[in-house]
Amino acid sequence: MSERLRTALFAAVLCFVCSLLVTAASSGLKRFQNKNLYVDKQKNILLSVGLLDSEVKYTASEIDTIYRKNMKSFLIDSAGRILPASESPEEGTLPIYLYIKDDACIESYVVPIDSRGLWGRILGYLSIKSDGSSISGFTVYKHAETPGLGGEIEQKWFQQNFVGKKIVDRNGEFVSIAIAKGGVKDRIAEDKQINYVDGISGATLTGQFLTAGLKEVLSGYEPISIKFRKNQVKGCLKIEDNQNPDL
Repeated sequence: MSERLRTALFAAVLCFVCSLLVTAASSGLKRFQNKNLYVDKQKNILLSVGLLDSEVKYTASEIDTIYRKNMKSFLIDSAGRILPASESPEEGTLPIYLYIKDDACIESYVVPIDSRGLWGRILGYLSIKSDGSSISGFTVYKHAETPGLGGEIEQKWFQQNFVGKKIVDRNGEFVSIAIAKGGVKDRIAEDKQINYVDGISGATLTGQFLTAGLKEVLSGYEPISIKFRKNQVKGCLKIEDNQNPDL
């Protein structure tokens, strides 16, 4: 066998073995990767309702325990009916997460945010109190915005600006929540300031995209938000995974 043929054969065998090792490693790690993704999802939902502190490190076990004690996942349909969660949700349904305190009262509900950004998708969670209008928390867990500019959306100082803001105007009509171009007090009329948060210097486009994305997502959840505003969702009850908390 010629030297050239032996070299080619050795390279082919080496590539084959390496590909088998990479495939095996990928398959073996997939379970752990999925577990990490699940825990990260739990963590961000809990951050949005204020049950975790972003500056404190928690173990996966601690996060899972707090989540199971306080949160329940459901689906909602286009009429705002709350349905049991399903592995194969029907078309037109949306995921929703209820924060249920120890006294079995619905404290708030969490909606997943998927918005266009300047350079990619912005993913996070927005928590709304059971009054159906007041924001209680906001988190961003994935984005591709410019560090130091639009990337500031992942910072605690920016996310805290959402707490206490409203998605309805003074007449109770849905207007969503928007990011101002600059400071709210300097740019927005006083009667509308409750619906805006301070913008990020040098990140006007990120603010515009996120504003549009938030409005689009929250519009889809308006049927259930209206029910909460009208007290048509029972505020205190024992909710199990397979029970419907709606009237």
